[in-house]
Amino acid sequence: MATLSVKPGQRFSVPDWHTNANLISTNAERQRSASHQIRQEARTLRNETNNQTQWDEHDNRTRLAERIDSVNRWKETLDKCLTDIDTEIDALMKEAAERALQAKNLPLDVAIECLTLRESRRAIDVVKDPVEDELHKEVEVIDGAKRDLQQKVSEAFEQLCLLQEARQQLNFDHRGKMEALEIDRVCSSLNVNSPNISFKVNPTRVPIGSTTPEQWDQYSQYNKDRAEAEMKASTELREAIALTIAQTNNELEAQRVATEFALRKRIREFEKAYDELKWQEKNTLEEIAEMEEDIRRLEEDLRKKMWDLKLAHTRLETRTYRPNMELCRDQVQYGLTDEVHQLEGTIAALKQKLAQSQDALDALYKHLYRIQTDMSYKANSLMLDNKCMDSRRKLTVPAEKFVPEVDTFNRTTNRTLSPLKSRQLELA
Repeated sequence: MATLSVKPGQRFSVPDWHTNANLISTNAERQRSASHQIRQEARTLRNETNNQTQWDEHDNRTRLAERIDSVNRWKETLDKCLTDIDTEIDALMKEAAERALQAKNLPLDVAIECLTLRESRRAIDVVKDPVEDELHKEVEVIDGAKRDLQQKVSEAFEQLCLLQEARQQLNFDHRGKMEALEIDRVCSSLNVNSPNISFKVNPTRVPIGSTTPEQWDQYSQYNKDRAEAEMKASTELREAIALTIAQTNNELEAQRVATEFALRKRIREFEKAYDELKWQEKNTLEEIAEMEEDIRRLEEDLRKKMWDLKLAHTRLETRTYRPNMELCRDQVQYGLTDEVHQLEGTIAALKQKLAQSQDALDALYKHLYRIQTDMSYKANSLMLDNKCMDSRRKLTVPAEKFVPEVDTFNRTTNRTLSPLKSRQLELA
Protein backbone atom coordinates (compact mmCIF):
# COMPACT_ATOMS: atom_id res chain seq x y z
CA MET A 1 0.00 0.00 0.00
CA ALA A 2 1.36 3.23 -1.06
CA THR A 3 2.31 5.89 1.61
CA LEU A 4 1.38 9.69 1.04
CA SER A 5 3.84 12.35 2.01
CA VAL A 6 2.37 15.03 4.27
CA LYS A 7 3.87 18.57 4.61
CA PRO A 8 4.91 19.04 8.13
CA GLY A 9 3.41 21.94 10.13
CA GLN A 10 0.06 23.18 11.29
CA ARG A 11 -2.89 22.84 9.03
CA PHE A 12 -5.72 25.35 9.21
CA SER A 13 -9.38 24.87 8.67
CA VAL A 14 -11.43 26.51 5.93
CA PRO A 15 -13.09 28.86 8.40
CA ASP A 16 -9.64 29.92 9.57
CA TRP A 17 -8.75 30.60 6.00
CA HIS A 18 -11.87 32.69 5.41
CA THR A 19 -11.34 34.49 8.69
CA ASN A 20 -7.74 35.34 7.72
CA ALA A 21 -8.84 36.63 4.35
CA ASN A 22 -11.50 38.82 5.92
CA LEU A 23 -9.03 40.06 8.50
CA ILE A 24 -6.53 41.03 5.81
CA SER A 25 -9.21 42.87 3.88
CA THR A 26 -10.47 44.63 6.97
CA ASN A 27 -6.93 45.63 7.97
CA ALA A 28 -6.19 46.85 4.49
CA GLU A 29 -9.29 49.00 4.55
CA ARG A 30 -8.37 50.36 7.98
CA GLN A 31 -4.77 51.04 6.93
CA ARG A 32 -5.90 52.79 3.77
CA SER A 33 -8.35 54.87 5.80
CA ALA A 34 -5.67 55.76 8.28
CA SER A 35 -3.29 56.55 5.45
CA HIS A 36 -5.89 58.70 3.76
CA GLN A 37 -6.50 60.52 7.01
CA ILE A 38 -2.79 61.08 7.47
CA ARG A 39 -2.46 62.25 3.87
CA GLN A 40 -5.26 64.70 4.36
CA GLU A 41 -3.76 65.93 7.58
CA ALA A 42 -0.35 66.17 5.91
CA ARG A 43 -1.80 68.23 3.07
CA THR A 44 -3.55 70.46 5.56
CA LEU A 45 -0.33 70.71 7.60
CA ARG A 46 1.70 71.49 4.47
CA ASN A 47 -0.69 74.17 3.45
CA GLU A 48 -0.77 75.62 6.93
CA THR A 49 3.02 75.45 7.47
CA ASN A 50 3.78 76.80 4.04
CA ASN A 51 1.53 79.76 4.69
CA GLN A 52 2.94 80.20 8.17
CA THR A 53 6.51 79.92 6.94
CA GLN A 54 5.88 82.36 4.15
CA TRP A 55 4.19 84.75 6.54
CA ASP A 56 6.92 84.34 9.16
CA GLU A 57 9.61 84.89 6.55
CA HIS A 58 7.77 87.94 5.19
CA ASP A 59 7.16 89.23 8.70
CA ASN A 60 10.82 88.79 9.67
CA ARG A 61 11.96 90.37 6.42
CA THR A 62 9.70 93.35 7.23
CA ARG A 63 11.12 93.42 10.74
CA LEU A 64 14.60 93.34 9.30
CA ALA A 65 13.73 96.24 7.00
CA GLU A 66 12.27 98.18 9.93
CA ARG A 67 15.29 97.36 12.04
CA ILE A 68 17.58 98.48 9.22
CA ASP A 69 15.62 101.74 9.05
CA SER A 70 15.89 102.23 12.81
CA VAL A 71 19.60 101.49 12.86
CA ASN A 72 20.12 103.67 9.79
CA ARG A 73 18.28 106.56 11.43
CA TRP A 74 20.48 106.25 14.48
CA LYS A 75 23.53 105.98 12.21
CA GLU A 76 22.56 109.20 10.44
CA THR A 77 21.95 110.86 13.81
CA LEU A 78 25.36 109.69 15.00
CA ASP A 79 26.87 110.87 11.69
CA LYS A 80 25.51 114.34 12.33
CA CYS A 81 26.69 114.27 15.95
CA LEU A 82 30.16 113.18 14.83
CA THR A 83 30.28 115.98 12.26
CA ASP A 84 29.08 118.51 14.83
CA ILE A 85 31.50 117.35 17.49
CA ASP A 86 34.40 117.41 14.99
CA THR A 87 33.41 120.96 14.08
CA GLU A 88 33.26 121.89 17.76
CA ILE A 89 36.65 120.31 18.44
CA ASP A 90 38.12 122.35 15.58
CA ALA A 91 36.29 125.48 16.76
CA LEU A 92 37.33 125.16 20.42
CA MET A 93 39.54 128.19 21.07
CA LYS A 94 42.27 126.35 22.96
CA GLU A 95 44.91 127.43 20.44
CA ALA A 96 43.55 131.00 20.45
CA ALA A 97 43.79 131.12 24.25
CA GLU A 98 47.32 129.71 24.09
CA ARG A 99 48.30 132.32 21.49
CA ALA A 100 46.76 135.07 23.62
CA LEU A 101 48.64 133.73 26.64
CA GLN A 102 51.88 133.61 24.65
CA ALA A 103 51.26 137.17 23.41
CA LYS A 104 51.29 138.43 27.00
CA ASN A 105 54.97 137.55 27.34
CA LEU A 106 56.08 140.51 25.21
CA PRO A 107 54.22 143.20 27.27
CA LEU A 108 55.53 141.57 30.46
CA ASP A 109 59.09 141.55 29.14
CA VAL A 110 58.75 145.19 28.06
CA ALA A 111 57.35 146.27 31.44
CA ILE A 112 60.12 144.44 33.31
CA GLU A 113 62.70 145.92 30.91
CA CYS A 114 61.37 149.41 31.62
CA LEU A 115 61.48 148.81 35.38
CA THR A 116 65.03 147.48 35.04
CA LEU A 117 66.11 150.44 32.92
CA ARG A 118 64.68 152.92 35.40
CA GLU A 119 66.65 151.24 38.19
CA SER A 120 69.69 152.92 36.58
CA ARG A 121 68.46 156.35 37.66
CA ARG A 122 70.81 158.07 40.07
CA ALA A 123 70.63 160.04 43.29
CA ILE A 124 67.56 162.29 43.65
CA ASP A 125 66.02 160.95 40.44
CA VAL A 126 65.44 157.56 42.06
CA VAL A 127 61.88 158.43 43.01
CA LYS A 128 58.71 156.37 43.25
CA ASP A 129 56.93 158.35 40.58
CA PRO A 130 53.64 157.66 38.74
CA VAL A 131 55.55 155.92 35.95
CA GLU A 132 56.91 153.34 38.36
CA ASP A 133 53.45 152.89 39.87
CA GLU A 134 51.90 152.39 36.43
CA LEU A 135 54.64 149.95 35.40
CA HIS A 136 54.11 147.87 38.54
CA LYS A 137 50.38 148.02 37.93
CA GLU A 138 50.99 146.93 34.33
CA VAL A 139 52.96 143.91 35.56
CA GLU A 140 50.09 143.05 37.91
CA VAL A 141 47.53 143.42 35.11
CA ILE A 142 49.59 141.19 32.81
CA ASP A 143 50.07 138.59 35.55
CA GLY A 144 46.31 138.63 36.21
CA ALA A 145 45.58 138.29 32.49
CA LYS A 146 48.00 135.39 32.21
CA ARG A 147 46.38 133.65 35.17
CA ASP A 148 42.92 134.07 33.62
CA LEU A 149 44.10 132.88 30.22
CA GLN A 150 46.00 129.96 31.73
CA GLN A 151 42.82 128.92 33.53
CA LYS A 152 40.90 129.09 30.26
CA VAL A 153 43.60 127.06 28.51
CA SER A 154 43.33 124.40 31.23
CA GLU A 155 39.53 124.41 30.97
CA ALA A 156 39.78 124.17 27.18
CA PHE A 157 42.15 121.22 27.48
CA GLU A 158 39.80 119.46 29.87
CA GLN A 159 36.83 120.21 27.62
CA LEU A 160 38.77 118.96 24.60
CA CYS A 161 39.43 115.70 26.43
CA LEU A 162 35.71 115.39 27.23
CA LEU A 163 34.79 116.13 23.61
CA GLN A 164 37.25 113.55 22.34
CA GLU A 165 35.95 111.03 24.86
CA ALA A 166 32.38 111.70 23.75
CA ARG A 167 33.48 111.47 20.12
CA GLN A 168 35.22 108.18 20.78
CA GLN A 169 32.03 106.81 22.33
CA LEU A 170 29.99 108.12 19.41
CA ASN A 171 32.45 106.61 16.95
CA PHE A 172 32.31 103.27 18.77
CA ASP A 173 28.52 103.33 18.65
CA HIS A 174 28.64 104.43 14.99
CA ARG A 175 30.93 101.54 14.04
CA GLY A 176 28.58 99.16 15.83
CA LYS A 177 25.65 100.57 13.88
CA MET A 178 27.57 100.19 10.61
CA GLU A 179 28.39 96.56 11.36
CA ALA A 180 24.83 95.87 12.46
CA LEU A 181 23.52 97.46 9.27
CA GLU A 182 25.86 95.35 7.17
CA ILE A 183 24.80 92.16 8.98
CA ASP A 184 21.08 92.94 8.80
CA ARG A 185 21.32 93.87 5.13
CA VAL A 186 23.05 90.55 4.45
CA CYS A 187 20.30 88.75 6.39
CA SER A 188 17.65 90.68 4.46
CA SER A 189 19.21 89.65 1.15
CA LEU A 190 19.25 85.92 2.00
CA ASN A 191 16.59 83.51 0.63
CA VAL A 192 16.13 79.74 0.39
CA ASN A 193 18.10 79.71 -2.84
CA SER A 194 21.11 81.47 -1.34
CA PRO A 195 24.21 79.24 -1.58
CA ASN A 196 25.61 80.12 1.86
CA ILE A 197 22.71 79.02 4.07
CA SER A 198 23.18 76.02 6.34
CA PHE A 199 22.14 74.53 9.65
CA LYS A 200 23.83 76.03 12.66
CA VAL A 201 24.45 74.69 16.12
CA ASN A 202 21.95 76.08 18.61
CA PRO A 203 21.10 79.19 16.61
CA THR A 204 18.30 80.15 19.02
CA ARG A 205 20.70 80.70 21.92
CA VAL A 206 20.83 84.13 23.54
CA PRO A 207 24.42 85.47 23.06
CA ILE A 208 26.23 86.77 26.09
CA GLY A 209 25.96 90.56 26.29
CA SER A 210 22.62 90.74 24.51
CA THR A 211 20.55 93.83 25.28
CA THR A 212 16.91 94.73 25.06
CA PRO A 213 15.63 97.19 22.44
CA GLU A 214 15.07 99.70 25.23
CA GLN A 215 18.67 99.34 26.41
CA TRP A 216 19.89 99.61 22.82
CA ASP A 217 17.92 102.79 22.24
CA GLN A 218 18.90 104.25 25.62
CA TYR A 219 22.58 103.56 24.89
CA SER A 220 22.56 105.55 21.64
CA GLN A 221 20.37 108.25 23.18
CA TYR A 222 22.82 108.57 26.08
CA ASN A 223 25.76 108.89 23.69
CA LYS A 224 23.89 111.51 21.67
CA ASP A 225 22.77 113.46 24.76
CA ARG A 226 26.26 113.33 26.23
CA ALA A 227 27.82 114.58 23.01
CA GLU A 228 25.28 117.40 22.76
CA ALA A 229 25.87 118.34 26.41
CA GLU A 230 29.64 118.45 25.85
CA MET A 231 29.18 120.50 22.68
CA LYS A 232 26.94 122.92 24.57
CA ALA A 233 29.53 123.20 27.34
CA SER A 234 32.22 123.70 24.70
CA THR A 235 30.20 126.47 23.04
CA GLU A 236 29.79 128.24 26.38
CA LEU A 237 33.52 127.80 27.07
CA ARG A 238 34.37 129.24 23.64
CA GLU A 239 32.27 132.29 24.44
CA ALA A 240 33.97 132.58 27.84
CA ILE A 241 37.41 132.27 26.23
CA ALA A 242 36.57 134.91 23.62
CA LEU A 243 35.28 137.20 26.37
CA THR A 244 38.37 136.61 28.52
CA ILE A 245 40.69 137.31 25.59
CA ALA A 246 38.81 140.51 24.75
CA GLN A 247 38.71 141.65 28.39
CA THR A 248 42.40 140.95 29.01
CA ASN A 249 43.35 142.70 25.77
CA ASN A 250 41.21 145.73 26.69
CA GLU A 251 42.61 145.88 30.24
CA LEU A 252 46.16 145.55 28.97
CA GLU A 253 45.60 148.18 26.27
CA ALA A 254 44.08 150.59 28.80
CA GLN A 255 47.01 150.04 31.15
CA ARG A 256 49.47 150.47 28.28
CA VAL A 257 47.89 153.82 27.41
CA ALA A 258 47.97 154.90 31.08
CA THR A 259 51.61 153.84 31.47
CA GLU A 260 52.75 155.61 28.32
CA PHE A 261 50.79 158.73 29.26
CA ALA A 262 52.55 158.79 32.64
CA LEU A 263 55.87 158.14 30.91
CA ARG A 264 55.41 160.97 28.40
CA LYS A 265 54.34 163.29 31.19
CA ARG A 266 57.40 162.34 33.21
CA ILE A 267 59.65 162.90 30.18
CA ARG A 268 58.18 166.40 29.79
CA GLU A 269 58.86 167.04 33.47
CA PHE A 270 62.46 165.89 33.04
CA GLU A 271 62.89 168.05 29.95
CA LYS A 272 61.44 171.04 31.78
CA ALA A 273 63.70 170.40 34.78
CA TYR A 274 66.71 169.94 32.49
CA ASP A 275 65.96 173.16 30.63
CA GLU A 276 65.60 174.98 33.96
CA LEU A 277 68.95 173.58 35.11
CA LYS A 278 70.49 174.55 31.79
CA TRP A 279 69.22 178.09 32.23
CA GLN A 280 70.52 178.15 35.81
CA GLU A 281 73.88 176.83 34.61
CA LYS A 282 74.09 179.59 32.00
CA ASN A 283 73.24 182.29 34.54
CA THR A 284 75.61 180.82 37.10
CA LEU A 285 78.45 180.69 34.59
CA GLU A 286 77.77 184.31 33.68
CA GLU A 287 77.74 185.24 37.35
CA ILE A 288 80.99 183.33 37.89
CA ALA A 289 82.60 185.19 34.98
CA GLU A 290 81.46 188.51 36.36
CA MET A 291 82.57 187.54 39.86
CA GLU A 292 86.00 186.49 38.62
CA GLU A 293 86.30 189.79 36.72
CA ASP A 294 85.35 191.69 39.87
CA ILE A 295 87.85 189.67 41.91
CA ARG A 296 90.52 190.43 39.34
CA ARG A 297 89.69 194.13 39.63
CA LEU A 298 89.63 193.91 43.42
CA GLU A 299 93.04 192.26 43.40
CA GLU A 300 94.31 194.91 40.98
CA ASP A 301 92.92 197.68 43.17
CA LEU A 302 94.39 195.99 46.20
CA ARG A 303 97.80 195.86 44.53
CA LYS A 304 97.50 199.55 43.63
CA LYS A 305 96.53 200.40 47.19
CA MET A 306 99.49 198.43 48.44
CA TRP A 307 101.78 200.50 46.22
CA ASP A 308 100.10 203.66 47.45
CA LEU A 309 100.60 202.49 51.02
CA LYS A 310 104.24 201.72 50.28
CA LEU A 311 104.61 205.23 48.89
CA ALA A 312 103.04 206.79 51.99
CA HIS A 313 105.17 204.59 54.29
CA THR A 314 108.28 205.53 52.37
CA ARG A 315 107.48 209.23 52.53
CA LEU A 316 106.80 209.04 56.25
CA GLU A 317 109.93 207.02 56.91
CA THR A 318 112.06 209.29 54.75
CA ARG A 319 110.80 212.41 56.52
CA THR A 320 111.91 210.98 59.86
CA TYR A 321 115.48 211.72 58.76
CA ARG A 322 114.94 215.48 58.79
CA PRO A 323 117.49 217.13 61.06
CA ASN A 324 116.93 218.98 64.33
CA MET A 325 114.12 221.40 64.37
CA GLU A 326 113.14 220.37 60.83
CA LEU A 327 111.59 217.23 62.26
CA CYS A 328 108.35 219.07 62.53
CA ARG A 329 104.93 217.43 62.74
CA ASP A 330 103.60 219.59 60.00
CA GLN A 331 100.56 219.29 57.84
CA VAL A 332 102.43 217.01 55.50
CA GLN A 333 103.12 214.67 58.39
CA TYR A 334 99.52 214.68 59.42
CA GLY A 335 98.38 214.29 55.82
CA LEU A 336 100.69 211.35 55.21
CA THR A 337 99.62 209.76 58.48
CA ASP A 338 95.94 210.18 57.56
CA GLU A 339 96.73 208.78 54.13
CA VAL A 340 98.38 205.69 55.68
CA HIS A 341 95.42 205.14 57.96
CA GLN A 342 93.03 205.67 55.09
CA LEU A 343 94.96 203.26 52.88
CA GLU A 344 95.19 200.64 55.62
CA GLY A 345 91.43 200.87 56.13
CA THR A 346 90.85 200.69 52.38
CA ILE A 347 93.18 197.73 52.04
CA ALA A 348 91.49 195.95 54.93
CA ALA A 349 88.08 196.59 53.37
CA LEU A 350 89.34 195.41 49.98
CA LYS A 351 90.82 192.27 51.51
CA GLN A 352 87.59 191.59 53.34
CA LYS A 353 85.56 192.13 50.19
CA LEU A 354 88.03 190.03 48.23
CA ALA A 355 87.66 187.21 50.78
CA GLN A 356 83.88 187.53 50.55
CA SER A 357 84.11 187.51 46.79
CA GLN A 358 86.29 184.40 46.88
CA ASP A 359 83.82 182.72 49.21
CA ALA A 360 80.95 183.72 46.93
CA LEU A 361 82.90 182.44 43.91
CA ASP A 362 83.58 179.15 45.67
CA ALA A 363 79.92 178.89 46.54
CA LEU A 364 79.03 179.59 42.92
CA TYR A 365 81.41 176.88 41.72
CA LYS A 366 80.01 174.41 44.23
CA HIS A 367 76.47 175.19 43.23
CA LEU A 368 77.47 175.01 39.57
CA TYR A 369 78.83 171.54 40.24
CA ARG A 370 75.57 170.62 41.93
CA ILE A 371 73.62 172.02 38.98
CA GLN A 372 75.71 170.14 36.46
CA THR A 373 75.58 166.96 38.55
CA ASP A 374 71.80 167.22 38.71
CA MET A 375 71.81 167.91 34.98
CA SER A 376 73.73 164.67 34.45
CA TYR A 377 71.14 162.88 36.61
CA LYS A 378 68.31 164.43 34.60
CA ALA A 379 70.05 163.65 31.30
CA ASN A 380 70.52 160.03 32.41
CA SER A 381 66.91 159.73 33.58
CA LEU A 382 65.63 161.35 30.39
CA MET A 383 67.74 158.98 28.30
CA LEU A 384 66.39 155.98 30.25
CA ASP A 385 62.77 157.08 29.90
CA ASN A 386 63.27 157.71 26.18
CA LYS A 387 64.67 154.20 25.90
CA CYS A 388 61.57 152.95 27.72
CA MET A 389 59.34 154.76 25.23
CA ASP A 390 61.34 153.33 22.34
CA SER A 391 61.14 149.84 23.81
CA ARG A 392 57.39 150.16 24.28
CA ARG A 393 56.99 150.77 20.55
CA LYS A 394 57.27 146.99 20.24
CA LEU A 395 53.79 146.78 21.79
CA THR A 396 52.19 148.67 18.89
CA VAL A 397 54.56 148.05 15.97
CA PRO A 398 54.65 144.54 14.40
CA ALA A 399 57.83 142.68 15.28
CA GLU A 400 58.90 142.37 11.65
CA LYS A 401 58.61 146.16 11.20
CA PHE A 402 60.11 147.24 14.51
CA VAL A 403 63.36 149.18 14.21
CA PRO A 404 64.72 150.79 17.40
CA GLU A 405 64.91 154.55 17.07
CA VAL A 406 68.31 156.23 17.29
CA ASP A 407 68.71 157.99 20.61
CA THR A 408 68.69 161.66 19.61
CA PHE A 409 69.23 162.88 23.16
CA ASN A 410 72.90 163.66 22.99
CA ARG A 411 73.29 165.69 26.16
CA THR A 412 76.13 164.30 28.19
CA THR A 413 78.55 165.40 30.89
CA ASN A 414 81.34 163.28 29.43
CA ARG A 415 82.91 166.11 27.45
CA THR A 416 86.08 168.19 27.72
CA LEU A 417 85.74 170.64 30.59
CA SER A 418 86.66 174.29 30.37
CA PRO A 419 89.27 175.63 32.79
CA LEU A 420 86.43 177.27 34.72
CA LYS A 421 84.70 173.92 35.24
CA SER A 422 87.97 172.19 36.00
CA ARG A 423 88.50 174.66 38.80
CA GLN A 424 84.95 174.03 39.98
CA LEU A 425 85.67 170.26 40.20
CA GLU A 426 88.88 170.96 42.11
CA LEU A 427 86.97 173.11 44.60
CA ALA A 428 84.33 170.38 45.03
